[in-house]
This record gives sequence, C-alpha cells and structure tokens, in this order.
Amino acid sequence: MKIISASRRTDIPAFYSQWFLNRIRAGFCHWINPYSRQVYRVSLQPEDCLAIVFWTRNPKPLLPHLDFLRNQGYYFYFHFTILGYPKAIESNNSSLEVSVENFQRLSESLSPERVQWRYDPIVLSDMTPPSYHLERFDSLSRQLAGYTRRCYFSFVDFYGKTERNLGQVSQKHGVKFQRPSIEEQRRLVQQLRDIVAPRGITLYSCCEDALSGEGVEKAHCLDMDLIGVLRAGTEIHLKAAPTRRDCGCVESVDIGAYETCIFGCAYCYATNSRDAALMRMRDHNSDDTVLWRPATLRGVDLTAQEWKPKPKKPVDPSPAVIQGTLFE
Repeated sequence: MKIISASRRTDIPAFYSQWFLNRIRAGFCHWINPYSRQVYRVSLQPEDCLAIVFWTRNPKPLLPHLDFLRNQGYYFYFHFTILGYPKAIESNNSSLEVSVENFQRLSESLSPERVQWRYDPIVLSDMTPPSYHLERFDSLSRQLAGYTRRCYFSFVDFYGKTERNLGQVSQKHGVKFQRPSIEEQRRLVQQLRDIVAPRGITLYSCCEDALSGEGVEKAHCLDMDLIGVLRAGTEIHLKAAPTRRDCGCVESVDIGAYETCIFGCAYCYATNSRDAALMRMRDHNSDDTVLWRPATLRGVDLTAQEWKPKPKKPVDPSPAVIQGTLFE
C-alpha cells in the first residue's frame, strides 16, 4: 500500500478533477518521470492506496465527489493553501471570501482534522511586510478557527525559477522582495503562533527545522500520525522520503505533472511560466491515463512503455560453497 500525492506538482482538485475521477474509476494511472521520461503505472485500486493526500487552492470541483470516494473505500485528507496575496504576486487565485467559504464547506464535509491550512510560502516584500502578514493571518485564522487544527508554513525559497519570476514582478510592479534572516523569521513566526494558539490551531514548520520549537511543531505534510488515525488498525511501514532539507515526509507517489497549474503564483516552485501551463492545459485529455504527456509520447501506448524491473536471478549458494571447498 502507498500514499498517493495529488499533487505537489499541480492543483488536481482545481483543474484536473475529471481526469482524476476517470482514473479512479479505471483503477490506475500513469506517471511520467519529468527527467528520464520513464513511464510508470500507478495502481489506484482502494486496496493499494493507503491514503490520498490532496493539495489545492480550490477543492470546489471535487466537493460533489467526496462521498463517491469514501463509498469506494478511499481514505484522504487535504492541504488547502490560502494566503491572499496581492494580484501582483498571486495573479489568478480565487478571492479570499470564496477561498474561505470553500475551506469551511470542505471541513464541514470531512472534519477539521482532515483539512490542513497552508499559509505557505511566506513572502516578505515592501508590498507584504511583516505587518501585512500579521493582519492577514489574524483575519484568516479568525475565519478558519474551528475548521482546522493545523497551519503549515514556510518562508519562500529563492530557487532559480522563483527568483526569476519574482524578479519579473519586481520589474513590472516595482516590488522589492526581502530575504529575512533566521532571527527575523523566528520573530514573525512567534507572533503568528501567538495569534492562532488561542484559536485551537497549531503552527507546523515545513522544511525549516530552525523555526520549530516553543509551540511550533515540525511539519510532516505526508503525516503518518494522521494517516494512522484514518487507517486505524492497519499496519503501516513507510520509509522517510524528504523532498528537500528538513522535510519530514514519508514516501509517496505523486501523480501530477509540472507546468500544469494555471494559478500563476509568482513564487511557485512547480511552474516556470503560466503561459506554458496554459498550453499544457489545452493539451490535457481527461480520458488519457496520464495527466499530461510530452510531445515525444503523443499517440504512444504508455502501457507498452511502462518500466518493469528485470527479474533478479535466484541466487544458488552451492557453487560458492563448492568453489570455496575446492580451493582451501
């Protein structure tokens, strides 16, 4: 059994729910390694899925189908990102009012324990200084109190694509982005902690162990404790599989594809260009076995391309014993 991540690479609930439901009904999907182009078959049979972890900013297209997933025997929970940044940074997100309403509806359908709020990543700039975050976080946490128990956060990492996209925002809108020191980050996190603690929400530091402690927990976004509650009585053995430094996640299979989310967030780690994502969305086929396939695999039967490990030859210990005896 395995955890299905749906998906760190894109927003499946928001944009690819129909494809996902088609693959659930079929009982499998394909995933293409973005670097090697190797094709893998992923079983989506309920008995093979320990849990499904959804990552989204808009679960609304999937909401009418949650009962179907439950009735089919799937176990799942959500990571729901709400930040509410200015349009210069988040160009195509739902309004805060709609996002909060969808969060509340999702929590009412599942439970506060199964909907995790992500205030992630924290971007500091002259447009979004610490005072901005404190005010926004206070407002959001007040509206989400009782609808979630956890808030996951991190500070933006300036990877090459992130720095380039934020640089474009800086040039277009005159925004100056900041790289806060650990002490500056810790000071803001402690203030955020003090805001949400009385509201029954615990902060979880994602991939930043230096910011955990003193009422802030280390994040495990793919969380064995939570999955253990969902799958009570199921024996679970999964290896740690960090995606980057300080990541606390266990192993999973991500069925998404890079460059397919069209929200257009300037800080996104999974999308270089919204224009490229729009092109891939136009190429998307909800009846395909894979969420998106490169041009080199268009029209190709992916079943024939699946990677199959070569069977290992059985080891017969007797020759080694005989050889050792002969040469003593």
